[in-house]
Amino acid sequence: MIAVVALFVIVPLRHAVFNNNGIATGIMIIFMAAIGVTLGFFYEWKSAWCSGLCPVHPVEKLYGGNVLFSLPNANCDQCMNCVIPCPDSTPNINPKISAKTIYHKIGGLLIVGGLPGFIWGWFHVPDEHTITSLSTFFGVYQIPLIGLAVTLLVYILLSNIINAKYERRLISIFAASGVSCYYWYRIPALLGFGKFADDGLLINLRNVLPEWIIPIIIVSTTIFFFYWLVIRKPNSRSWVIRPQFANKVENLEANLSA
Repeated sequence: MIAVVALFVIVPLRHAVFNNNGIATGIMIIFMAAIGVTLGFFYEWKSAWCSGLCPVHPVEKLYGGNVLFSLPNANCDQCMNCVIPCPDSTPNINPKISAKTIYHKIGGLLIVGGLPGFIWGWFHVPDEHTITSLSTFFGVYQIPLIGLAVTLLVYILLSNIINAKYERRLISIFAASGVSCYYWYRIPALLGFGKFADDGLLINLRNVLPEWIIPIIIVSTTIFFFYWLVIRKPNSRSWVIRPQFANKVENLEANLSA
């Protein structure tokens, strides 16, 4: 849940700070890297940062579950059960697959139900080049959080109406809505057709590409993501192939004897 809350706190700060301040962005990256490395000295493998506190990880679990194929695990030579369920080697992982505590339930509910509206709201806020007041600073949160609340409410209502066996499909629909909404606004912004001038601009092709091609691109990506995440049959594959389970007792005894 901390990772989910961190996501919703940090991302709007891009409009207020990080999109226009390279020093602040560098400090944030160094700070988060320091947290991840430090936690690695106290917790096993990916349990603390990668699968716990990283703000990006809940999003990966939301729309990265129905993978095309599995790859060998490049990080773990033995499975130490550092995270249960393992997000890397659990087929068709999603944020609500583990609901052991109220914190798991709230975190899963927020990311599944709230992300589509949050993304929509985020793209309706311009970058603030100069923060002159607290109201301007907190203003970057207003529309994203309203959008989050709306789609979260819709998800809660639908999840209470539909049969439980269709919940995974509902999660997939909201995941596809979120990622489709992101590229619906991101692709035009990257190419110079964005809502707010140069916000998010990568290369300005406004005078090169005909304007009618943008709707074709964004509709095509939407159709693709709904096919990939909703229509395509889950293949029961995980991101990576789980390595052999380690026997922690035997490993501990070997280390002590050595």
